Parts: sequence; C-alpha cells; structure tokens
Amino acid sequence: MSSASKKSPEKHIITRIFRSVEEAITEFDMLQARDSVLVGVSGGPDSVALVHILCELSPVLSLRLGIAHLNHGLRGQDADNDADFVSSLADKRDLPFHIKKEDIRSFADKEKLSLEEAGRHVRYAFFDEIARKHGYNKIALGHHADDNAESILMYIIKGTGPAGMAGIAPVREGRIIRPLIRLTRWQIMHYLEAKRLSHVTDSSNLDPDFMRNRIRHQLIPVLQSAYNPGIIQTLNRFGEIFRREEEWLRNVLDPVFESVVTHAEENSVRLSLKGLRGLHEAARRRVIRKAIAGVKGDLWRISFAHVAAATRLLRSDCEGRSLDFPDRIRVLKIGDALVITQEKKDLRKISTKAFRTQPEACRYHIEEPGDAPETLHIEKAGLRLRLTAIPAVNLTELHKTGQQVAFFDMNKLQFPLLLRNFQPGDRFTPLGLKGSQKVKKFFIDHKIPRNQRQRCLILLSGNRIAWVVGHRIGEQFRIEPETRRILKIELQLA
Repeated sequence: MSSASKKSPEKHIITRIFRSVEEAITEFDMLQARDSVLVGVSGGPDSVALVHILCELSPVLSLRLGIAHLNHGLRGQDADNDADFVSSLADKRDLPFHIKKEDIRSFADKEKLSLEEAGRHVRYAFFDEIARKHGYNKIALGHHADDNAESILMYIIKGTGPAGMAGIAPVREGRIIRPLIRLTRWQIMHYLEAKRLSHVTDSSNLDPDFMRNRIRHQLIPVLQSAYNPGIIQTLNRFGEIFRREEEWLRNVLDPVFESVVTHAEENSVRLSLKGLRGLHEAARRRVIRKAIAGVKGDLWRISFAHVAAATRLLRSDCEGRSLDFPDRIRVLKIGDALVITQEKKDLRKISTKAFRTQPEACRYHIEEPGDAPETLHIEKAGLRLRLTAIPAVNLTELHKTGQQVAFFDMNKLQFPLLLRNFQPGDRFTPLGLKGSQKVKKFFIDHKIPRNQRQRCLILLSGNRIAWVVGHRIGEQFRIEPETRRILKIELQLA
C-alpha cells in the first residue's frame, strides 16, 4: 500500500471534523464575519483542539481571537504548569492571553457550593469580565458530544425536567458558543494526534468523587458495552429533540406568562394566584421558573423540587407563608398574589429580639414541608418560622443549638400542625421529663417574666404540644437513634 493511500483515511477524518464544526457554526448561527472571540482554554484536549480549529477558520471569517485561562488553585504546581502551557500556546499562536488565579475551595466554602459548582460560577464570571473589558462579543468553549451525553445522564439521574434533558446548549445568551458540540471525544483526540498537538491532562478528571467522572468512566462504558454501542449519539439526539421542543414551548409560554404577571420590577415579580391556579400544572411550573429566572438572572441551583414547592405553596390556604431558595430568592404567598423577590440580606439570620414585639392573637395551620425550606410569616407577632425537612444527622450536633432552633422526629408529628398563642390550662411534657405539667408552671420554674408569657406561641401536633416556641419541645417528639427524618424549625425576626 502506498504512502498516499495510507494518509487518505486520516485526511478524510480531518475533513469530516472541520465539516462538522462548520455545520454547527452555520446551523446555530455561532459566528459572523469580524467577530471577536474569547476562547476558554484549560490546556486539555478539547480546548486545545478548539483553539487550533478556530485559528484555521479565522482567515475565512476575519475573526479576532484571544485566549482566557482560569487557574482554579486546586492542584498546586500541576495547575501552575497548566497555566504555563496555555500561556505558551497563546505565544505560539500570537494571540492575546488573559489569565486569573482564584481560590475555588474558599469560594465554595463561603457560598456553600460543591467544588464543581463553584468552579463553574467563577469561571463564567471570569470569562464575562474579560469579554467586557477587552471587547469580545463571543465566548467559545470546548464542550463536545460526549460532554453533552454525560450532562444529559447526570440531569436524568438527578431528576431534572425537560430543560435539563435538552443538555448543553450549542449557543447560550447569543454569545457563549460551543463549536465542537457535534464532535465526539474520539474525533478530538484523533485530530490532536493527526496534527501532532500536545495538551495537558487534568488529574481531577479521574476523581470518582465527582459524579460526572463516575458517569464518564463507569456508567457510559457499561451502557456502550451492554446496551447500546452508539449511546453517545443516541443521547445527543435525545437532547436535540428536547432542545427543539423547549424552544417551541418557550414561545408558546410567553403570552401565558404575560397574562399572569400583575407587577414586575428589577428584583421582584408578582403573579396572580387566580391566573396560576387556572393553568395546567406543566404551564404553572414553567411560569414560576420563568419568573424566578427573571428575578435571579438565571436558574442555577434552582431545582425541580424548588419549583414543585412553590406550586404547593400557591395551593395552600396559609396566608403569609414563604419559601427560601438559593441566592436569596424568596417566594411569598400574600393576598391574591405569589410574590418572587431577591432579598438583599441573608435569609437565614436569626435575631434574639424575636420576642420583643407584642403579638395579636395568632392561629396558623402548618402543612408538612417539602424538599425546599419553607418560611411561615407570622405578621401579627412580628416573627418567622423557617421549616426544613432534613435526614437524620449526628445527634451530638442537635444539642449545640439555642432556644430559637428546635428539632423534631418528623414521623411523630401529625400534620397540619397548629400554631397559636399560649392559653391558660395548656399542658405538656417538657423534653427530658416523664410527667406532664402546665405550661404556666414551666414558665414559673424557668423564671419567664409574666409579660412574656402571654406573647408566647404554642406549636401543637394533634392535641399535644410539640413546642413551647423559643423555650422547650415536647418529650414525645424528641430525636432518637432510630429517627430517620427530622423537622428543623428556626425562629426568626420578621
């Protein structure tokens, strides 16, 4: 066989790779002539291939290219070496190079995020910052077909809705583009080998602590060998179907959303309860998601469970109840509206001044909370009760809380709970005691001032007192070693 015939299959593969990228750019309208493109480059095979392919296409479209690299500070000298590699790549290609080093672990701890979530958040913020400062109108990232398949599986495992099953968007916000989205990992590696292009390897991509890595190295190989050798293509086709249907449904939803919104500001939107209740459940969830996205700016960390909790809230009869979602999003049922706001302060702050406000007569029914934390606003008392259902935890931690936080064995509670004012004759068995006693005697024994007793609230499960709010829970509802579900209630200043 001649040398020329040996090379022809390789040339054919390279041609198909470029054709796939060009078709994706055209189909999704990713690039226009004279665009300025910031390329996110980690130094791994995907981003290295992306830089070289865009450089090959650059003369045709008169593109201005630049490279951005974020050092996550997670792998010590290895991460610094990766940064040096990307800097060298930019020099060889005579491209502007933008770099930043961040302490992702500290950011994750501060924001209570996983390392993966924190890295994504900081990375996109960095790309946005560089694009604004240096006039890049597009941000190109190296996600490909295997990444898309992994994302779809990950979202399915987590119980996502249709938007998650659509996978990675080829274009987001009209400026974040993924030209390699139709290429497989095998094609990318073949391209690098054929072009003799070096790249770096991130050891964290092998860490099984990350779900994506377990899906990549464990689940997908099993699916390929035992069920469907073409699972990557199948999942991408699956995602494409959902993505197209999502686009169509968004257009259908727009007039429905407008008909339900009664007032909208930058950090707040008010939705008609009557309008929401008149919608099909699927449309109702989409309207709520759209409202949250409008207030928050995105739907990052907003799960199906959050939206489902909001739909349960609008169906309840409890006035003044609210839900607290990630990134200071509060969903409040008040009057004839469901109000979604982004608060300026942390939603979880507790104040010891909670009992200083003289309340009027109170009577509230409390339904069993869902997966998301829920907050009951007791306007007459100037208080809030934040309810969170949690799995059993280390019991030693439960004894470190103050009087404004209470924990109950959820399986011992009878919902709906009743919250009302203290009444003469109330009796309960205080935690740690065997016999019951009048609440009044408990107040006297614990030297609770007389003017505070009348302001005290009582939480009842059935006809038994579960909590003398802010003081002591009932013995019958205590946490025990066999407890599996816990209700945590925090007393807050409204």
